[in-house]
Amino acid sequence: MNNLRLQILICKGTGCVSARSDLIKENFDKSLEDYKINDVELMYDDKDNLIAIDVEAIITGCFGFCGEGPIVKVEPDNVFYTHVSPEDVNEIVAEHIIHGRPVKRLLYRNPKNNEVVYNQRDMNFYGKQTRLALKNCGKIDPENIYDYISYDGYQALFKVLTEMSPQDVIDLIKASGLRGRGGGGFPTGIKWQNTYMSPGDEKYIFCNADEGDPGAFMDRSILEGDPNSIIEAMTIGGYATGANHGVVYIRAEYPLAIHRLKTAIGQARKYGFLGKNIFNSGFDFDIEIRYGAGAFVCGEETALIHSVEGKRGEPTRKPPFPSVKGYMGNPTTVNNVETYANIPQIILKGPEWFASMGTEKSKGTKVFALAGKVNNVGLVEVPMGITIREIVYDIGGGIPNGKKFKAVQIGGPSGGMITKENIDTPIDYENLKEIGAMMGSGGLIVMDEDNDMVDIAKFYLEFTQDESCGKCTPCRIGTKRLLEMLEKLLDNKGSEEDLQKIEDLCHNIINSAACGLGQTAPNPILSTMRYFPDEYLKYARREMKKFYKIDKDKCVGCHKCAGLCPIKCISGELKEKHEIDKERCIACGTCAKACPVGAIAMGK
Repeated sequence: MNNLRLQILICKGTGCVSARSDLIKENFDKSLEDYKINDVELMYDDKDNLIAIDVEAIITGCFGFCGEGPIVKVEPDNVFYTHVSPEDVNEIVAEHIIHGRPVKRLLYRNPKNNEVVYNQRDMNFYGKQTRLALKNCGKIDPENIYDYISYDGYQALFKVLTEMSPQDVIDLIKASGLRGRGGGGFPTGIKWQNTYMSPGDEKYIFCNADEGDPGAFMDRSILEGDPNSIIEAMTIGGYATGANHGVVYIRAEYPLAIHRLKTAIGQARKYGFLGKNIFNSGFDFDIEIRYGAGAFVCGEETALIHSVEGKRGEPTRKPPFPSVKGYMGNPTTVNNVETYANIPQIILKGPEWFASMGTEKSKGTKVFALAGKVNNVGLVEVPMGITIREIVYDIGGGIPNGKKFKAVQIGGPSGGMITKENIDTPIDYENLKEIGAMMGSGGLIVMDEDNDMVDIAKFYLEFTQDESCGKCTPCRIGTKRLLEMLEKLLDNKGSEEDLQKIEDLCHNIINSAACGLGQTAPNPILSTMRYFPDEYLKYARREMKKFYKIDKDKCVGCHKCAGLCPIKCISGELKEKHEIDKERCIACGTCAKACPVGAIAMGK
């Protein structure tokens, strides 16, 4: 009798949980029990030899391929199921687990040729990825510390506390070339060095998990899928900088990440990875969780510190930097989640290993939240130096419905556009700055030929204007005036003179705002004006005809839109697909508000 051990890995990231992956896990447990699989019931190979099998269904963090969730993966077969429902579980067990026949209808299909892909390794989505920060996400149970330990967990901490001095650790991080992944790109080793060298009776190390960019969920996924890596890294950082106390500042809107982080901290304390005299080294360190204040500006490190202190989350000018004078006036290191996720591996594999990836000045990998007009949506981790073309077409599977690529918004509300002219520019901190964009935390929104770039700029400005803390006039009032001017353009009430006023105001805000939020708020406007001036001119000259259109795939023929249209420009009988006469449409929006299925949207 042969023995076979199978693992059924079930994604329980936030996206898949919302699509009932909890119930999928329950159904797998029940189905395995019903079939008495772990009691060695009937399973045969091709030669009718009985195989004894040991099957375990476990939860994991996010696999990254969010557009295809809920995801279930069977190991060691490496078979990757997509869009799994609780009702599919019995079929997977009966066909795949017992008889070794993958369920073909649940396998991923390549959007370019519609061919079935059986193996995760053969998926283009993963082909050019290098998963470092995400290496354990989708592999281990994030609520089981033994799983983390089995993948070399806490080995880096043991090495640091038993073999290295604080300066040794700092020198190693410096040599790796690791830069902050929160957007600024400041060298991590230098930040740690500054805290280590700064005098203070007490020092602190903070983890910035206040991920506020629209569409960004990199930090959330790491905390949901591999929380122990952050605990280990912060403890290493505490030893290197002289801090005995760590704080994770996390968005209250991340309940699953909070739950798993709390679980991991509790388990780490239980097994001696946090607390007093860790590994009998004489080093004490512990971590507490603080909830975010619900403001985007609290992602800025000085505002974050003020929030933890119980003050209003407002940024202050630097210097002094937090590494010199931070929490309660003490030296404080602030790094984000993704930055910390790289630390244990750099310690174990060496700085040369990490520095071998990426470009000359931007080492390692970067995690991006790939979204928008692209076939494969999700989290991708790629080496620095990769191009937008490779991300969009090789990993992302190209633009849906044969549409043309127009641009990528990178860096969130503070970022800029990468157009088709720059689609082959290697992505790193320096190259992005040269073309008027920025890395940011890692949002990457793909846009096609149908996207209105003036409207896109307005969307991001609305966000930053709403999130302004109001402390300085350039940001509080300047962004409001900018928004009014964009709205005037979009309502076909602007002029060419307004374009110059918009540009001048953008530069005034950049040069006078108190913090990074205000200083970067005009970036999406300046970037779209730079690369898409014709669209701004059309609005200024009032040549942009606006109208609403109906998505016939969504339309249910309820006739509500036609009944309420004030000029009766919508045709179609009850229970039939409807159509809007764009030449007669006055873009009042009545139809869109009335549509119960969201089938009506603005066109141009």
